Amino acid sequence: MSNAHPTSAQLLLVEDNPGDVRLTREAFEAGRIENELHVVPDGAQALDFLHRRGEYADAPRPDLILLDLNLPRTGGEAVLEELKADPELRPIPVIVLTSSRAEEDVVKSYDLHANAYLTKPVDPDEFIDTVRAFEKFWFSVVRLPPERDR
Repeated sequence: MSNAHPTSAQLLLVEDNPGDVRLTREAFEAGRIENELHVVPDGAQALDFLHRRGEYADAPRPDLILLDLNLPRTGGEAVLEELKADPELRPIPVIVLTSSRAEEDVVKSYDLHANAYLTKPVDPDEFIDTVRAFEKFWFSVVRLPPERDR
């Protein structure tokens, strides 16, 4: 892993479900936007990745984070709260991608400054369509903040 002037979009997927990781990879591989998908399986590793600690010392700064809420060790809400409290990490858009349909999770995520909240479709084809739709939106329509440290 290197952060030496990456030219493709850097995505961080924080997801503990291997099936959802596989579907997300498939969706991005078939997408039109050149990207590099980094995956960590829990919130503690997500924070290590973002703060470039330990094995993630050379991790690139993600352009976008896809964050599950129900994670082992450190939960998604705690990750969201910590990164949005950090002035260096706060500008990184975070899309909550979770199986939870609970209204309190939606409200809490937006209270913690999530940029979007998506419920994972159960159907694999719908899941891939959802990932492709937000890939197109976030990398073709939206203007993302410039990186400060590339």
